[in-house]
Amino acid sequence: MHLQQTKAGSLATGGPQYFFHNLTAPVKEYLRKRGAWPVILQTPYGIAESPFMAVGRDHKLSAKGKPVPGKVGHDRIQQAAGTQSIGEAIRHWYGLKHGHDFERIDVQVEFHGDDHFILIPTAVKMRGDDRVLTLERVREPLSFHRDYQSKFWREQIYAGRKRDPQELAWAAAQINRVVADHTAGAANILEADLLRATGALSSLGLQLGAYLGKGYDCRESRFQFSLLPEYPCPVEIKKRSRDFRYQMRKYDPLPRAVVLCMDHDIVNPPAHIDFIELRELGKFLRA
Repeated sequence: MHLQQTKAGSLATGGPQYFFHNLTAPVKEYLRKRGAWPVILQTPYGIAESPFMAVGRDHKLSAKGKPVPGKVGHDRIQQAAGTQSIGEAIRHWYGLKHGHDFERIDVQVEFHGDDHFILIPTAVKMRGDDRVLTLERVREPLSFHRDYQSKFWREQIYAGRKRDPQELAWAAAQINRVVADHTAGAANILEADLLRATGALSSLGLQLGAYLGKGYDCRESRFQFSLLPEYPCPVEIKKRSRDFRYQMRKYDPLPRAVVLCMDHDIVNPPAHIDFIELRELGKFLRA
Protein backbone atom coordinates (compact mmCIF):
# COMPACT_ATOMS: atom_id res chain seq x y z
CA MET A 1 0.00 0.00 0.00
CA HIS A 2 1.48 3.37 -0.92
CA LEU A 3 0.81 7.01 -1.67
CA GLN A 4 1.85 8.22 -5.12
CA GLN A 5 2.76 11.89 -5.55
CA THR A 6 1.20 12.83 -8.86
CA LYS A 7 2.46 16.34 -9.70
CA ALA A 8 6.13 16.70 -10.61
CA GLY A 9 7.46 20.03 -9.44
CA SER A 10 4.35 20.41 -7.31
CA LEU A 11 6.01 22.58 -4.69
CA ALA A 12 5.94 25.39 -7.27
CA THR A 13 2.69 24.55 -9.09
CA GLY A 14 -0.12 24.58 -6.57
CA GLY A 15 0.74 21.83 -4.15
CA PRO A 16 1.26 18.06 -4.29
CA GLN A 17 -1.47 15.46 -4.65
CA TYR A 18 -1.15 12.07 -2.94
CA PHE A 19 -3.25 9.20 -4.28
CA PHE A 20 -3.59 5.80 -2.60
CA HIS A 21 -2.52 2.70 -4.51
CA ASN A 22 -3.02 -0.98 -3.62
CA LEU A 23 -5.30 -0.34 -0.65
CA THR A 24 -6.10 -3.42 1.40
CA ALA A 25 -9.68 -4.62 1.12
CA PRO A 26 -10.78 -3.55 4.67
CA VAL A 27 -9.37 -0.03 4.25
CA LYS A 28 -10.82 0.36 0.77
CA GLU A 29 -14.26 -0.85 1.83
CA TYR A 30 -14.50 1.33 4.91
CA LEU A 31 -13.05 4.44 3.28
CA ARG A 32 -15.40 4.31 0.33
CA LYS A 33 -18.37 3.55 2.56
CA ARG A 34 -17.72 6.48 4.89
CA GLY A 35 -16.44 8.84 2.26
CA ALA A 36 -13.71 10.43 4.40
CA TRP A 37 -11.72 9.76 7.55
CA PRO A 38 -9.62 12.04 9.76
CA VAL A 39 -5.97 10.96 9.64
CA ILE A 40 -3.81 10.34 12.70
CA LEU A 41 -0.19 10.39 11.57
CA GLN A 42 2.40 8.01 13.01
CA THR A 43 5.57 9.96 13.85
CA PRO A 44 8.86 8.66 15.29
CA TYR A 45 7.51 9.62 18.74
CA GLY A 46 4.13 7.95 18.29
CA ILE A 47 0.77 9.09 16.95
CA ALA A 48 -0.08 12.76 16.40
CA GLU A 49 -3.27 14.50 15.38
CA SER A 50 -3.19 16.02 11.91
CA PRO A 51 -5.39 18.22 9.71
CA PHE A 52 -5.40 15.66 6.89
CA MET A 53 -8.34 13.66 5.62
CA ALA A 54 -8.37 10.36 3.76
CA VAL A 55 -11.03 10.70 1.08
CA GLY A 56 -12.62 7.95 -1.01
CA ARG A 57 -12.72 8.06 -4.80
CA ASP A 58 -16.47 8.76 -4.93
CA HIS A 59 -16.40 11.68 -2.48
CA LYS A 60 -14.97 15.14 -2.01
CA LEU A 61 -14.85 17.52 0.95
CA SER A 62 -17.41 20.29 1.23
CA ALA A 63 -16.52 23.84 2.27
CA LYS A 64 -17.20 22.71 5.86
CA GLY A 65 -14.88 19.72 5.54
CA LYS A 66 -17.64 17.12 5.32
CA PRO A 67 -17.65 14.28 2.76
CA VAL A 68 -20.15 14.78 -0.06
CA PRO A 69 -20.58 12.83 -3.31
CA GLY A 70 -17.99 13.72 -5.93
CA LYS A 71 -16.48 11.89 -8.92
CA VAL A 72 -12.78 12.45 -8.28
CA GLY A 73 -11.90 8.87 -9.17
CA HIS A 74 -9.01 8.40 -6.71
CA ASP A 75 -8.71 7.40 -3.07
CA ARG A 76 -6.41 10.07 -1.65
CA ILE A 77 -5.05 12.15 1.23
CA GLN A 78 -6.25 15.77 1.25
CA GLN A 79 -4.78 18.69 3.15
CA ALA A 80 -8.25 19.78 4.37
CA ALA A 81 -7.52 22.57 6.88
CA GLY A 82 -3.75 22.04 6.73
CA THR A 83 -1.18 24.38 5.22
CA GLN A 84 1.19 21.61 4.06
CA SER A 85 0.88 18.27 2.29
CA ILE A 86 1.08 14.89 3.97
CA GLY A 87 4.52 14.49 2.38
CA GLU A 88 5.83 17.69 3.97
CA ALA A 89 4.39 16.65 7.34
CA ILE A 90 6.27 13.36 7.08
CA ARG A 91 9.42 15.25 6.05
CA HIS A 92 9.09 17.42 9.17
CA TRP A 93 8.49 14.64 11.69
CA TYR A 94 11.16 12.28 10.34
CA GLY A 95 13.82 14.95 9.84
CA LEU A 96 14.13 14.36 6.08
CA LYS A 97 16.13 16.79 3.94
CA HIS A 98 14.37 19.49 1.95
CA GLY A 99 14.87 20.05 -1.74
CA HIS A 100 13.47 16.98 -3.51
CA ASP A 101 9.85 16.21 -4.28
CA PHE A 102 8.35 12.96 -3.03
CA GLU A 103 7.49 10.35 -5.62
CA ARG A 104 6.13 7.58 -3.42
CA ILE A 105 5.44 6.97 0.27
CA ASP A 106 4.91 3.38 1.42
CA VAL A 107 2.33 3.24 4.20
CA GLN A 108 0.42 0.97 6.51
CA VAL A 109 -2.98 1.76 8.01
CA GLU A 110 -4.32 0.85 11.45
CA PHE A 111 -7.86 1.57 12.60
CA HIS A 112 -8.13 3.79 15.68
CA GLY A 113 -11.55 3.63 17.29
CA ASP A 114 -14.57 4.33 15.10
CA ASP A 115 -13.57 7.78 13.86
CA HIS A 116 -9.91 7.76 12.83
CA PHE A 117 -7.24 5.70 11.23
CA ILE A 118 -3.53 5.84 11.76
CA LEU A 119 -1.39 6.40 8.69
CA ILE A 120 2.02 4.81 9.24
CA PRO A 121 4.77 5.76 6.74
CA THR A 122 7.30 2.97 6.33
CA ALA A 123 9.50 4.14 3.42
CA VAL A 124 9.89 7.08 1.04
CA LYS A 125 11.29 7.52 -2.44
CA MET A 126 12.20 10.95 -3.79
CA ARG A 127 11.64 11.90 -7.42
CA GLY A 128 14.77 11.35 -9.48
CA ASP A 129 16.42 9.17 -6.84
CA ASP A 130 16.53 5.38 -7.12
CA ARG A 131 17.12 4.91 -3.39
CA VAL A 132 14.28 3.96 -1.04
CA LEU A 133 14.64 5.29 2.50
CA THR A 134 13.14 3.07 5.20
CA LEU A 135 11.43 4.90 8.08
CA GLU A 136 11.88 3.00 11.33
CA ARG A 137 8.93 2.53 13.65
CA VAL A 138 10.26 2.38 17.21
CA ARG A 139 8.13 0.37 19.62
CA GLU A 140 6.93 2.42 22.63
CA PRO A 141 9.24 5.28 21.60
CA LEU A 142 8.79 7.35 24.79
CA SER A 143 8.91 4.45 27.30
CA PHE A 144 11.66 3.68 29.77
CA HIS A 145 10.88 1.12 32.46
CA ARG A 146 12.02 -2.21 33.90
CA ASP A 147 10.61 -4.23 31.00
CA TYR A 148 11.58 -2.01 28.07
CA GLN A 149 13.87 0.93 27.32
CA SER A 150 13.24 2.81 24.09
CA LYS A 151 16.24 3.30 21.82
CA PHE A 152 15.41 7.02 21.79
CA TRP A 153 16.03 7.29 25.53
CA ARG A 154 19.18 5.17 25.37
CA GLU A 155 20.67 7.12 22.46
CA GLN A 156 19.76 10.42 24.13
CA ILE A 157 21.54 9.39 27.33
CA TYR A 158 24.62 8.08 25.50
CA ALA A 159 24.85 11.31 23.49
CA GLY A 160 24.47 13.40 26.66
CA ARG A 161 27.19 11.43 28.42
CA LYS A 162 29.54 12.08 25.50
CA ARG A 163 28.59 15.77 25.12
CA ASP A 164 28.57 16.83 28.77
CA PRO A 165 29.30 14.08 31.31
CA GLN A 166 28.99 16.53 34.22
CA GLU A 167 25.46 17.55 33.25
CA LEU A 168 24.44 13.92 32.89
CA ALA A 169 25.96 13.10 36.28
CA TRP A 170 23.98 15.99 37.80
CA ALA A 171 20.73 14.69 36.21
CA ALA A 172 21.45 11.22 37.55
CA ALA A 173 22.05 12.58 41.07
CA GLN A 174 18.82 14.63 41.01
CA ILE A 175 16.66 11.72 39.85
CA ASN A 176 18.22 9.25 42.27
CA ARG A 177 17.68 11.67 45.17
CA VAL A 178 13.95 11.68 44.40
CA VAL A 179 14.00 7.87 44.11
CA ALA A 180 15.80 7.52 47.46
CA ASP A 181 13.26 9.75 49.22
CA HIS A 182 10.36 7.72 47.83
CA THR A 183 12.03 4.50 48.90
CA ALA A 184 12.50 5.80 52.42
CA GLY A 185 9.03 7.28 52.91
CA ALA A 186 6.83 6.24 50.01
CA ALA A 187 3.61 5.95 52.04
CA ASN A 188 3.52 9.65 52.92
CA ILE A 189 4.95 11.24 49.78
CA LEU A 190 2.53 12.75 47.27
CA GLU A 191 2.76 11.91 43.58
CA ALA A 192 3.55 15.54 42.75
CA ASP A 193 6.88 15.06 44.52
CA LEU A 194 8.11 13.40 41.32
CA LEU A 195 8.16 16.89 39.82
CA ARG A 196 11.36 17.55 41.76
CA ALA A 197 13.01 15.70 38.85
CA THR A 198 11.75 18.28 36.33
CA GLY A 199 15.14 19.93 35.81
CA ALA A 200 16.93 16.63 35.35
CA LEU A 201 14.31 15.38 32.89
CA SER A 202 14.61 18.65 30.97
CA SER A 203 18.30 17.99 30.40
CA LEU A 204 17.35 14.56 28.98
CA GLY A 205 14.79 15.83 26.48
CA LEU A 206 11.48 16.00 28.41
CA GLN A 207 10.08 19.46 29.16
CA LEU A 208 7.23 19.00 31.64
CA GLY A 209 4.35 21.45 31.42
CA ALA A 210 2.58 23.10 34.34
CA TYR A 211 1.00 20.74 36.89
CA LEU A 212 -2.71 21.42 36.34
CA GLY A 213 -4.53 19.15 38.78
CA LYS A 214 -7.29 18.20 36.32
CA GLY A 215 -7.29 16.27 33.09
CA TYR A 216 -3.78 15.07 32.41
CA ASP A 217 -1.45 16.55 35.04
CA CYS A 218 1.11 18.14 32.71
CA ARG A 219 -0.79 18.60 29.49
CA GLU A 220 1.62 21.02 27.79
CA SER A 221 4.67 18.76 27.97
CA ARG A 222 7.14 18.29 25.13
CA PHE A 223 9.71 15.69 24.12
CA GLN A 224 12.70 16.22 21.85
CA PHE A 225 15.18 13.50 20.99
CA SER A 226 18.21 13.64 18.69
CA LEU A 227 17.69 15.85 15.62
CA LEU A 228 13.93 15.31 15.55
CA PRO A 229 11.46 18.19 16.08
CA GLU A 230 9.62 18.80 19.36
CA TYR A 231 6.69 16.52 20.06
CA PRO A 232 3.84 17.78 22.28
CA CYS A 233 2.41 15.04 24.50
CA PRO A 234 0.46 15.14 27.79
CA VAL A 235 2.19 13.59 30.82
CA GLU A 236 0.32 12.07 33.77
CA ILE A 237 2.13 11.82 37.14
CA LYS A 238 1.60 8.65 39.21
CA LYS A 239 3.45 7.01 42.09
CA ARG A 240 2.52 3.62 40.60
CA SER A 241 1.57 3.16 36.96
CA ARG A 242 -1.30 0.80 37.88
CA ASP A 243 -3.15 3.84 39.25
CA PHE A 244 -3.50 5.01 35.66
CA ARG A 245 -6.50 2.68 35.47
CA TYR A 246 -8.58 5.66 36.64
CA GLN A 247 -7.72 7.52 33.44
CA MET A 248 -8.33 4.36 31.42
CA ARG A 249 -11.90 4.32 32.70
CA LYS A 250 -12.45 8.06 32.41
CA TYR A 251 -10.87 8.88 29.05
CA ASP A 252 -12.25 6.53 26.39
CA PRO A 253 -10.95 6.26 23.75
CA LEU A 254 -7.57 7.24 25.11
CA PRO A 255 -5.47 9.78 23.23
CA ARG A 256 -1.66 9.78 23.17
CA ALA A 257 -0.11 10.26 26.62
CA VAL A 258 2.90 9.33 28.75
CA VAL A 259 2.79 8.25 32.41
CA LEU A 260 5.71 9.35 34.60
CA CYS A 261 5.79 7.09 37.63
CA MET A 262 8.08 5.90 40.40
CA ASP A 263 7.18 2.22 39.92
CA HIS A 264 5.84 0.60 36.76
CA ASP A 265 3.40 -2.16 37.67
CA ILE A 266 0.40 -1.82 35.38
CA VAL A 267 -0.77 -4.98 33.60
CA ASN A 268 -2.03 -4.79 29.99
CA PRO A 269 -1.55 -1.06 29.40
CA PRO A 270 -3.60 0.51 26.59
CA ALA A 271 -2.18 1.29 23.17
CA HIS A 272 -0.43 4.62 22.62
CA ILE A 273 0.29 5.15 26.31
CA ASP A 274 3.99 5.08 27.19
CA PHE A 275 5.54 4.80 30.67
CA ILE A 276 8.66 6.36 32.20
CA GLU A 277 9.68 4.65 35.44
CA LEU A 278 11.82 7.13 37.37
CA ARG A 279 13.36 4.42 39.53
CA GLU A 280 14.59 2.48 36.48
CA LEU A 281 15.77 5.64 34.69
CA GLY A 282 17.83 6.61 37.75
CA LYS A 283 19.39 3.16 37.89
CA PHE A 284 20.33 3.32 34.21
CA LEU A 285 21.84 6.79 34.58
CA ARG A 286 23.84 5.74 37.62
CA ALA A 287 25.25 2.75 35.77
